[in-house]
Amino acid sequence: MKLVDAATADRLLDFPSLIEALREGHRHDMDDAGRLLLSSGSDRFLAMAAWQRAAGFGVKLATVFPGNAALGKPNIASVYVLFDGGDGSARAVIDATPLTVRKTAADSALAADYLARRDAATLLIAGAGAQARWMVQAFRAVRPSLQRVLIWNRTPERAAALAQELGGELVTDLPAAVAASDIVSCVTASTTPVVHGAWLRPGTHLDLVGGYTPDMREADDEAVRRARVYVDTRWYTLRDAGDIFQPLRDGVIAEADVLADLFELVRGTVPGRTNDSEITLFKNAGGGHLDLMAAGLIAARLR
Repeated sequence: MKLVDAATADRLLDFPSLIEALREGHRHDMDDAGRLLLSSGSDRFLAMAAWQRAAGFGVKLATVFPGNAALGKPNIASVYVLFDGGDGSARAVIDATPLTVRKTAADSALAADYLARRDAATLLIAGAGAQARWMVQAFRAVRPSLQRVLIWNRTPERAAALAQELGGELVTDLPAAVAASDIVSCVTASTTPVVHGAWLRPGTHLDLVGGYTPDMREADDEAVRRARVYVDTRWYTLRDAGDIFQPLRDGVIAEADVLADLFELVRGTVPGRTNDSEITLFKNAGGGHLDLMAAGLIAARLR
């Protein structure tokens, strides 16, 4: 059994390779997947498991402690245990912090490869937390046409620091920034909409990452109404992600309005973007299947 530290995992998960590993993984069905979420106040513990016979099976154990940010500590900690699909033996134990941030960004980037315009030039990141910097790298891997990166955050100082780190531009007028962008990616922990559908111009791709519980929300009902809606998985997103769960519950959209998941997009059974004027929306709800695909890439490269 291999023990993989964070530095090794980070080195082995370059975005071009990881995005292609996710693309290949989505060509195959999952045997099973599940998620456990426990909460104590604002702190959360998650166990995300998945089984894909050809790739193996495994589980990621993760904690989310938002208050750590004020203490100068990481707010997410995680470990992944990978097992062999043939004989059930333990193959690797991986420090999953790099795996988590990278597979999340790669999930959105893979979707954008099917849903964002080919000539997308301006990317807006709404949110300046730990995940935001990885989103920029991942989107650039599938859209080298990106020339401008705009950074917005409710705390402008954090956005300014991230913009300086990434060579991006600090923005404080969010509606104007959304209207000027070709790809808008939200990586917040908001429970109220950050992006409003009225701000979206034709041709925009809206990527929603931050919300992973039914009460979290990053885009309003108008954004969902105006867009062609896609999700990474139906089994998590329709019931667990507020950006889709709430509009479904309230009758704003029906399940038939969720046009495809990422498995269908990758396999070509449902088309992605069909013209340069439509608005597309992708809800990234994550899941253990993505961790499994990323862990499989690490294990393959270690061999």
